[in-house]
Amino acid sequence: MARVQFDDVTKVFEDTSGPIVAVEELSLEIPDGEFVVFVGPSGCGKSTTLRMLAGLETITDGEIRLDGQPVNDMSPKERDIAMVFQSYALYPHKTVRENMAYGLKLSTDLSDEEVNRRVVEAAEMMGIEDLLDKKPGSLSGGQQQRVATGRAIVREPAVFLFDEPLSNLDAKLRKHMRTELSRIHSELGITTIYVTHDQEEAMTMADRIVILDNGQLQQVGSPKEVYYRPANAFVADFIGSPSMNFFDVDLHVESDGTGTLVGEGISYGVSEEIVDAVGGEGEYTLSIRPENLRVDDTVPPAKRFEAEVDVVEIVGSDNFLYLRVGGKECRLRAPVEVEPAEGEIVDVTFDESDLHLFDRNTEEALVHGHERAETARRTVEQEA
Repeated sequence: MARVQFDDVTKVFEDTSGPIVAVEELSLEIPDGEFVVFVGPSGCGKSTTLRMLAGLETITDGEIRLDGQPVNDMSPKERDIAMVFQSYALYPHKTVRENMAYGLKLSTDLSDEEVNRRVVEAAEMMGIEDLLDKKPGSLSGGQQQRVATGRAIVREPAVFLFDEPLSNLDAKLRKHMRTELSRIHSELGITTIYVTHDQEEAMTMADRIVILDNGQLQQVGSPKEVYYRPANAFVADFIGSPSMNFFDVDLHVESDGTGTLVGEGISYGVSEEIVDAVGGEGEYTLSIRPENLRVDDTVPPAKRFEAEVDVVEIVGSDNFLYLRVGGKECRLRAPVEVEPAEGEIVDVTFDESDLHLFDRNTEEALVHGHERAETARRTVEQEA
């Protein structure tokens, strides 16, 4: 096992049209034994970061360290890292046993007995012990993925790297394999870095999530931290399904210190705590998650706004309402009993504790409503 450190790591690819910065000054420390998921849109630099750590890509600038030792000039073999790719890369003419043992026989001087012991143990862990004498061509995609993962396990490496390993599997098998990989990490305790574009995978598997965009680090935190306290509008939009709703609003401060957020088709009154948190009047971006919106005409008019129903999407346990608010699309996740007709005008509201406000220019987070609500609650308790 190993601690992984990225210190101002940059990767620049040379192109005929000019240099392309794939990763820019990435600084990050991953403690020994942690399961970290790198997530972000295509081209954000997550796979390039993994390949630099594995030694498959050179580093333009900065330093990568394993347990404090710089590895920039080490060959991939010297780094004691096992990597599982999106393509399983199994030798079609070799059996599962031979595929899993091949890397060990090439890179170590272990006896045949020890190699076979490791292969059998890894196969039992992956539930493929009855497939050891079969060839890859006779296996399903899920079984091939288990073989590829087992081949990495037998190495007993300091670090596991997974580069979108489940993207070729169907949705049901993908969920099952997520559970299996999490179980294996719990059993082995090996530092694991997992790359995916699927934010659901990141939320369900990670100890911490590393979010990248355009080669730049956006936020690092636990799944709950990045969900409830997104550092900026990009993270807020990327994490969560359906994604957040965003409204450009102006904050007007009333004589009593409270405020009103006013935008196209929306007006919502906020407390003095929210006004103080953002520093007063100005231009902001209001963001609300679909599950925090609700259809309700019983709250005070200052706390609700009208929306036109475009589409009602029934997904079993919930209904997704696609609304039109001042010409802008808005998504609302509702209980199954809430099923308005298309074209109907409904009243929409949310709790102040569920709002997020971002600086409209920098897109940096200024306030998360639940934090202000918790601060206010504690203040009341202390005064009492």
